[in-house]
Amino acid sequence: MTELPRYAYVVLADRIAADIASGTLALGAALPGERAMTEIYSVSIGTVRRAVRELRDRGLVATLPAKGTFVIAAP
Repeated sequence: MTELPRYAYVVLADRIAADIASGTLALGAALPGERAMTEIYSVSIGTVRRAVRELRDRGLVATLPAKGTFVIAAP
């Protein structure tokens, strides 16, 4: 059976979650800004925003308005 395609924001969220799990993004580390992430991961701003929302829903990051998004837990 073939694997179904996955949404780009889920792929990005999984990639960032893997970076958190491996320690590349340590507890308390700030994620790059949205615009920087569009360039780093070659995705749209909408994909970045949905991926960050997904990471928040998973309880891995928290966003502080005007401060940024920070790692608060490991998967």
